[in-house]
Amino acid sequence: MVKNASISIISQEKEENRGSVEFQIFSFTNRIRRLTSHLQLHKKDYLSQRGLRKILGKRQRLLSYLSKKNRIGYKELINRLDIRESKTR
Repeated sequence: MVKNASISIISQEKEENRGSVEFQIFSFTNRIRRLTSHLQLHKKDYLSQRGLRKILGKRQRLLSYLSKKNRIGYKELINRLDIRESKTR
């Protein structure tokens, strides 16, 4: 339940700035969680699996951009959304 509380806080903060990188990562994370729960029920929905992989790639690119531009904001966002830090290459 802690995840939902932090997500609602982020959505209220970012209500007026929907084009920001943080809000886009937040919305992609919500879509990823919805698709993941859908795919647990419908294991052979390959079109949704493809969509999930595309969204994961977009979120990963945005996270890498944010980590380069604003490392502190990146760390805070990862902690608030409860996602893992990306591996560096």
